[in-house]
Amino acid sequence: MSQHPSQILPASFADPADENALLRASLIEAQRRIAELELLAETDPLTGLANERRFRAELERVAGQAARHGTPAALLSIDLRGLGAINARHGRFAGDTALNHVARLLASLIRSTDVLARVGGSRFALLLDHLDPDSAIDTGERLARCIAADPVDLGPLSVSVEAAVAATGILPGDSVEDVLQRAERNLERAKSEA
Repeated sequence: MSQHPSQILPASFADPADENALLRASLIEAQRRIAELELLAETDPLTGLANERRFRAELERVAGQAARHGTPAALLSIDLRGLGAINARHGRFAGDTALNHVARLLASLIRSTDVLARVGGSRFALLLDHLDPDSAIDTGERLARCIAADPVDLGPLSVSVEAAVAATGILPGDSVEDVLQRAERNLERAKSEA
């Protein structure tokens, strides 16, 4: 006497529709997890802003647009002054609070199309797409004033933070490295002038 194939297979293989539903659910969960991990790989864990990896990818995109379409763009390099002193005087938690404070402040002052990233210990970078260098200079000066005018609340005391800000135009034909080298020189000049 022969048995029907569904009687031989384990119960989990008896209904292909159930098996397909389980596989689809597993695939959706795996895709969600991959997206979550990709986001974490491009996000600064302290501030939640884009990290240097994502910043470089965005800079590549903006430099490409400038080359292809002549689209004006600029990079603002922002270096917080006195963060080491805050860490030394009030502890690392206070320094982290200052970084988060400035990150939130900057994010609230920029356009939704701009890309703000934390690219180093006390450094931020801001890509200003579709903005000419003169307007970028004005924006940088405004952001520096806003940072200085909005002290960090550390509970029993408030601590002022200042920033050196330098604007760098992104020109047609610029590579990412060209822009970053000019930005570094401009920031060093801004830091020495202040």
